[in-house]
Amino acid sequence: MATTPQTLSHSTAGGIDRSHRRVIFASSLGTVFEWYDFYLYGSLSAIISKQFFSGVNETTGFIFALLAFAAGFFVRPFGALVFGRLGDLIGRKHTFLITIVIMGASTAIVGMLPSYAAIGVAAPIVLIGLRLLQGLALGGEYGGAATYVAEHAPDGKRGLYTSWIQTTATLGLFLSLLVILICRVTLGDQFEVWGWRIPFLISIVLLGISVYIRLQLQESPAFLEIKNEGKLSTAPLTEAFGNWKNLKIVLLALFGATAGQAVVWYGGQFYALFFLEKILQVDAKAANLIIAAALVIGTPFFVVFGALSDRIGRKSIIMAGCVLAAVTYFPVFKGLTHFANPALERAVATAPVTVIADPADCSFQFDPVGKKAFTQSCDVVKSSLAKAGVPYDNEAAPAGSVARVRIGNGDGAVLLDSFPGNTLGKAEFKTANDSFSAQLKGALTQAGYPAKANMAEVNYPMVIALCTYLVILVTMVYGPIAAWLVELFPTRIRYTSMSLPYHIGNGWFGGFLPVTSFAIVAATGNIYNGLWYPIVVAVMTAIIGTLFLRETKDRGL
Repeated sequence: MATTPQTLSHSTAGGIDRSHRRVIFASSLGTVFEWYDFYLYGSLSAIISKQFFSGVNETTGFIFALLAFAAGFFVRPFGALVFGRLGDLIGRKHTFLITIVIMGASTAIVGMLPSYAAIGVAAPIVLIGLRLLQGLALGGEYGGAATYVAEHAPDGKRGLYTSWIQTTATLGLFLSLLVILICRVTLGDQFEVWGWRIPFLISIVLLGISVYIRLQLQESPAFLEIKNEGKLSTAPLTEAFGNWKNLKIVLLALFGATAGQAVVWYGGQFYALFFLEKILQVDAKAANLIIAAALVIGTPFFVVFGALSDRIGRKSIIMAGCVLAAVTYFPVFKGLTHFANPALERAVATAPVTVIADPADCSFQFDPVGKKAFTQSCDVVKSSLAKAGVPYDNEAAPAGSVARVRIGNGDGAVLLDSFPGNTLGKAEFKTANDSFSAQLKGALTQAGYPAKANMAEVNYPMVIALCTYLVILVTMVYGPIAAWLVELFPTRIRYTSMSLPYHIGNGWFGGFLPVTSFAIVAATGNIYNGLWYPIVVAVMTAIIGTLFLRETKDRGL
């Protein structure tokens, strides 16, 4: 029984036959639905914060909602351990059937969950619990789908076969945004009242389709072969991570492959959207359409680079993607500024802003619970500039001096003095801060800084072209990664071994890229400094991967 599917797998080296298309379709479709479920929460964070975190102020509630979203990323590696172990013990098919049931059920329950107004603090507690279950399920889904497809693929076509799995995250994001858009247009104002639940409840239908299709699948031939030969691992976690020979490859796969892949993936899609919308102040709808256009153009390249990796190798393509990202991120994002908000570019060039302050007077303004008050003179200046979306440089002032902001250079520069807000009462601080903010806004406007991007000045073809280039970098590093990870590890512990580095890389290095990069921007004032995070990680991966990881395209499973 083991040899029949194995023979079938290798008999189709000339193309993808019907049975293999079914394997790819079933695995990819289920993974699309998993990503759909996962991204719904992020897309509806603002509404979720009102429904489930209304017991605190609006800002703190939104922060809590984002932290709950981040929790899903945090637990993904733990899902990789739990379900990776099951996948190596009982089989790929059964395990990723379990993961999709957990994901679909958790998402559907969110659509039925009473709000904070109805059941109080129990609502956010249950919501976060469901979010954790989603992250755990996703941690087990990807490794199962990638392993299952790869173990069905003929030699010489694993890059092509598994590249279809790589398109699923983008397609899942598309699907979630499409369903939300249809519901918003159809329901109007009622969407935020009760209509937001519909996209979550649709998961019941998607779950039924996915389960039905996956129940028709057979176990992977490679797993059946080692099962029939009595070679299954009895302790996958111990073999994968307790054996230095394999653990070394796990660590190299993390730092020499998935970490760089992850930051390029998130940088080219999510951070690019954030940069357009929040930094360059491009209209939110236009920014989403720009990224959507880039994704439509770029998504086929997942398959292109996956297939190309079967010919020239996985390693060379992924390393090239990391190096290109490191070398071109700064000019590309500066190009986005030039073509999306030229008025901001002109203002920065002709009237640069500098904060002159005692470094000891400047706080790192991060407060997840909304209880701290940042009232020192430096904090007042930086907070006002951040809210206005204005980049600035920092210049040290003598200890104890009150912070100032300088707009422009030379004799024509405008200097505004801040105020020591920490010496004032609450009411006095508000009055002084409102006055300072008004002065600063007037001076910035006079210097040519736009409050919003002028949409009539946006060069849409060039902005879309630059974003498409970023997406193509994403496809370079992501298209071949599944085949490479699968081929790095032995069949008996493959599910466990490949899942952990993938989900640490994507869940932690990649998932926290937007918040990390924004924190760097906020601390330094330079709108491009947030790019140093993905650049440093991509360079690290390029060096480690090039020196220490082997090419695997000709390795049999």
